[in-house]
Amino acid sequence: MSYEVFARKYRPQTFDDLVGQTHVSRTLRNAVAQNRLAHAYLFVGPRGIGKTSTARILAKSLNCVKGPTVTPCGECDNCREIAAGNSFDVIEIDGASNNSVEDVRQLRENVRYAPAKGRYKIYLIDEVHMLSPAAFNALLKTLEEPPEHVKFIFATTEPQKVLPTILSRCQRFDLHRIPANLIAQHLQFIAGKEKITLEPAAAHAIARGAEGGLRDAESMLDQLVAFCGEKISESDVLNVFGFTSEQTVVDLTGRILRGETPDAIDLLHQQSESGKDMMRLMSDLIAYLRDLLVFKAKPDALKEDVDPDVQTSLVTHAELIPTDRLLDLIDQFAAAEGRMKWAPNKKLHFEVAIIRAIQTLGQATLDEVIQKLGELRDDGGAVAAGDDRGQKRSRPQDAGVNAPGYSAPRAEEQAVTVNAEKTWQGVLAKIPAKGLLRTLTDLVRPIGIDGRNFLLGHSPDDKAQVEVVATVNNRRQLEKLLNEASGRDWTVKFMAKEGIPSSTAAEGIKSTESFKDDPLIQQAIELFKAEVRS
Repeated sequence: MSYEVFARKYRPQTFDDLVGQTHVSRTLRNAVAQNRLAHAYLFVGPRGIGKTSTARILAKSLNCVKGPTVTPCGECDNCREIAAGNSFDVIEIDGASNNSVEDVRQLRENVRYAPAKGRYKIYLIDEVHMLSPAAFNALLKTLEEPPEHVKFIFATTEPQKVLPTILSRCQRFDLHRIPANLIAQHLQFIAGKEKITLEPAAAHAIARGAEGGLRDAESMLDQLVAFCGEKISESDVLNVFGFTSEQTVVDLTGRILRGETPDAIDLLHQQSESGKDMMRLMSDLIAYLRDLLVFKAKPDALKEDVDPDVQTSLVTHAELIPTDRLLDLIDQFAAAEGRMKWAPNKKLHFEVAIIRAIQTLGQATLDEVIQKLGELRDDGGAVAAGDDRGQKRSRPQDAGVNAPGYSAPRAEEQAVTVNAEKTWQGVLAKIPAKGLLRTLTDLVRPIGIDGRNFLLGHSPDDKAQVEVVATVNNRRQLEKLLNEASGRDWTVKFMAKEGIPSSTAAEGIKSTESFKDDPLIQQAIELFKAEVRS
């Protein structure tokens, strides 16, 4: 007996065998059980998810010798012939090659004849959208009022190309892409039947590569068995199909969100040198960012489609980036993917996209700029005079903290993680003993990080003085020194924090009167005013 591929050998034979299409199988079961059968059905969905298989199961349910029944026996002549595709009463027509008016006219002539053995004569037209408009119009009357012994079942991947007049005469069923977890479970079922050892990670890698198509997953498993034999590992899947491991995509995303430019580029180079498809890696990265976006909106929405280990990564990454920034990130990588399709050097565009994305994460958004300008406008002269109204309006989210006030335990935990104090000492060692920058650093101290933000805290009493000396130039110098000290790109964030004593360097800087004798402070005031005006 000739070899039978997995996609045919394990084709669903009953409604119970359908994977991931519960909404369709339940409706059809009830229709058969209650004898509420329509004269025309339309199955819609992408390739390889069970449209034709569902049509054959429905045909068996109607023409089984024990039917109509929701559990066709699969043993009678009618069931076996329908499963093999050679039943006289179930006529399967390829819409792509039988799309002319003459073909439809012949069909109209044949529908008058009674079925040979079964209860119904069933016409199954695959890729029905390929019929010409004239052929569709020729079918209209027969489709609307067929003989009682005739049923039509259509299948298509592009329902928008089917005439509305045809759609209105059919019961439409939309079959969904199958979740990756369900595909992985089905592959393990096949592996058990075939006495194959399939690692769980390998099954998930195949399922992700199939992109919701069960037939594609079964074909990939077939190919892997021919390549590997009876034991299949994740590395085999990655090598044969050029996929990138899920953990690699998770690691790359983490490095981007944490602003680790050198590490992210290094990981990209490793994948390129190992022969991975850059387009596939970009697609996987965008898909993971999409999962992260969905997870932030509704954490339980991905339970069936994401491996538990990946869900843990999503929890970690969701804390590193707000939703609006994540949307911008997806847009940037999607645009880069479009450029990569036609570029001879795809790695170059990928590198640029990563660097640009990390830089964008460190830039202030338009909303943040408007918010800051509003605070400056509202505070007015209170900034220079040290009015405590500016302190009352300070907002914790400006430092990336969501809860009212600042969580000291969280800051301490983050500071330990990145060794913020050690980095800060390296910065202080490079700052001259006198000058505006030294005045600023004497007023603040490191209290932790939040994503790519290096948090510098100061006493609430020093808020006005910090805002005076924290000019754009001083901020940029601090960020440059932080980068040199740690090898990472940082954005400096200042925030008032209870418990930090007022700096001795700030004594005598309590009002604008005390600024008159200090030329450095006077220079800072002029720079600050210029920033506000701009």
